[in-house]
This record gives sequence, C-alpha cells and structure tokens, in this order.
Amino acid sequence: MARRRYQTFTYREAVFRICCEAFDAVTHEIVRQRQILEDYIRRHPAFGASFEPVELLPEAPEVARRMAQAARAVGVGPMAAVAGAMAQWAAEAGLKAGAAEAIVDNGGDIYLQAAGPVIVGLHAGMGKPANRLAFSLQPADTPVAICSSSGRMGHSTSLGQCDLATVVARDAALADAAATLAANLVRTVEDVDAALEHIVAIDGIDGLVVVKDDRVGLAGHLALLVRLPS
Repeated sequence: MARRRYQTFTYREAVFRICCEAFDAVTHEIVRQRQILEDYIRRHPAFGASFEPVELLPEAPEVARRMAQAARAVGVGPMAAVAGAMAQWAAEAGLKAGAAEAIVDNGGDIYLQAAGPVIVGLHAGMGKPANRLAFSLQPADTPVAICSSSGRMGHSTSLGQCDLATVVARDAALADAAATLAANLVRTVEDVDAALEHIVAIDGIDGLVVVKDDRVGLAGHLALLVRLPS
C-alpha cells in the first residue's frame, strides 16, 4: 500500500497524530465530542476531578457513559479513560465517513483500524531496552486500542513510578483506564508481576506490557512483538 501520511491536530491540551483520508471528519469529531464532554463536566464537576469511579447524571452523554463504564471496570476515575475514548470516537468517525483505515494517536493512546501492516513502537524513556520493541500488526488484528501510561513521562497524573505500561484491548477507553492503573501500581521492579496479574484479569483486556528499569513484563494475548533496528 502507499506510504501513510500522518497529520497533527491540536485541540485544547491534546495533540493528535492522525492517519486517515477523512481527516476533516476525524478532527470534527474530536472537537464535537470534547465540547460535549466539557459541557457535561460543567454540570457534573466530580466526573472531571475524581480519582475513583463516580455515578453518572441521568442525562449523561454517550462519551461520558463509555468513560464511566471503563472506570468502573478498572477502579479509577473516569478521566483516566478520556484520551482513549477520544481516539476511538475520532477514528470511528473517519471510518464512518468512508475511509479505508484510521489511525488516531492521542498522546500515546492509539485506536486503529488498518488496511495494511502497521508497526507501533514502544517508548519507555531514553536508554530503555524496551525502546527497541514494537507491535507488528496485520489488518486482521484490528480494530484495536493500544494505550500507554507512565509515571516518568507525559503530563497525565500517575501515582506510580512505572517507566511504561501499555495495554491492548478492543475498547480504547478501557485500555486507557487500565494503562493508568497499571502505571499506578508499579513503583519498583518487584511490583511488575502483581500489576501484570491484576490488569490481565480485567474483563476486556487482551494483554499488556509493563516496563520498570531493566524489567520488561508481558501478559495476556499480544500482537507479534518485533525488535526494531538499533
């Protein structure tokens, strides 16, 4: 297939990398869903502030319902699922607009439907051995969400010291929330095994990768992992 073209779109504090021929449909949906969510948070401030699952208002929009469902399944606040939820909404809008494939990366939280092979690299910080690892995906492996969290990188709140927690699932809100919890659970290398066991037991999680110092832990059913050239 032809070489993919990625475009950057920034809205509020979020920076998206998007590969989709229906780019305008993708960005329009990002703005629309974000405005819907912000309006809901104005009416329900606890939804935007809580680090634990919260009850929804009766008139909650679908995006808030998806985030709340993921938060309940994992045991975190609903905003832990926002980046993944937005990535999936946006990609699905591109597909509905007629695009053959859509890849939306929302600050390390990715949702994709591919029409050809895709390589998704892992980044755990400078000098980490996991930086040479990547998922090698075929179209049959998609649609899929690959969402990451870290206690060392990025602007999102993390309660742990994990270099990288990457979760694979079909639902991006769930993958995002679970990645947040995985990163929260890891403070030392000794925490890795327990975090892997806890996260992979959550219904809907396909697998995960956890990186702490020189330890790389894997669990569940993951796409083919390949080593990138050094």
